[in-house]
Amino acid sequence: MTHLPSLADIAAKLEAYDPQALPANEVLNFLDHLVAPVQDQESVDIFAALGRVTSQDVISPINVPPHDNSAMDGFALDGSQLSQTQVSSFRVIGTALAGKAWNGHVNAGECVKIMTGAIMPQGLNTVVPQELCKLTIEDVIEIPAGMLQTGDNRRLRGEDIMQGQAALQKGALITPAAAGLLASLGLPKVWVARRLRVAYFSTGDEILSLGEPPREGAVYDSNRYTVHGMLQALGCEMIDMGVVKDDPILLEQAFNQAAEQADAIITSGGVSVGEADFTKAMMKKLGDVVFWKIAMRPGRPMAVGRIQKSNRSTVLFGLPGNPVAVMVTFLAFVKPALLKMMGSHAAPAPMVRAKTQEVLRKKPGRTEYQRGLVTRSAEGELQVVTTGNQGSGVLSSMVQANGLIVLSHQQATAQVGDWVDVLML
Repeated sequence: MTHLPSLADIAAKLEAYDPQALPANEVLNFLDHLVAPVQDQESVDIFAALGRVTSQDVISPINVPPHDNSAMDGFALDGSQLSQTQVSSFRVIGTALAGKAWNGHVNAGECVKIMTGAIMPQGLNTVVPQELCKLTIEDVIEIPAGMLQTGDNRRLRGEDIMQGQAALQKGALITPAAAGLLASLGLPKVWVARRLRVAYFSTGDEILSLGEPPREGAVYDSNRYTVHGMLQALGCEMIDMGVVKDDPILLEQAFNQAAEQADAIITSGGVSVGEADFTKAMMKKLGDVVFWKIAMRPGRPMAVGRIQKSNRSTVLFGLPGNPVAVMVTFLAFVKPALLKMMGSHAAPAPMVRAKTQEVLRKKPGRTEYQRGLVTRSAEGELQVVTTGNQGSGVLSSMVQANGLIVLSHQQATAQVGDWVDVLML
């Protein structure tokens, strides 16, 4: 088993590490040291590869395109015969169609009608679009002076990808465009990292599963469904362990079962300071775990660590219990960590800049994530308003949002008209 640094070792590498007041950027730094990519890989069909991550460089077995070809419908000719001072005339002697080579001989002053994608005939290097020339009744085209340069409208052999070149790097996320690229290479399969296995459950005696009758003081579990949706969007293999009551025996069974099956465990609830629960105690008993007070809103309490089971190490993410706090901490911290575990080298989603249409009150010293609705003004600028009640338990305002307004650690109140960062959902 690969040696992994302890949480204490990781903390020692971070400047001014304080688990009781941890800035959001330090959370990301810590998690970057905590997690490592899975090593297992498998070969899958291209149709099944969408959303997966390449586990090795994909080397192109061919040139793309395989031949010099025409970029448009027009007439192929030798560009060196074009005049830059007077009309050039060429006699059309044949037609080159896509899918097969035209093997005739072209003399000086002659050209070949050509279709988009057709192989360039021997000795020809330039294509004049049919709309830029005049075709006479004697099958002669006339091209105005200075209209073309040698090589125009020709795609070169290997211009997109050369044979032997890495078409996709290891760690590339297979998007629809990447799937099409792989298919263009004639590759029916691709090596990808195996799906990340993530177990998740909610904790608490007050949590009701769907189908249970309502009771005083209890709430229906929404966190598992939001976590499920976010994990599904990442393409993880999900292990839903339901709701686990505040019972030491049940919690120990749940953690042990999850650690035996999964690469990561996500829990919601039971990590706040002062809570009368057994979740934190069980985390401490079974693993190397640290409990944070993150300088953020919503989602201040969070637990992270590892649980060792047999010959495997499982990463643990203990999220707050409030529904919006679960989503925010997942998007801000857990998602980047899981992507690294998946082997992805994809750049994080960029934030957009939008003008706030209302005052966003904030004191420096913590990062705030406010639910926002981004639209475009009549002048074409992006603008944003909050979606109402920003309480960490108000899931309806998250439903209405299409982005999270990110007010950074040192930022103060944003006034109407100020530019703010928005993480689009």
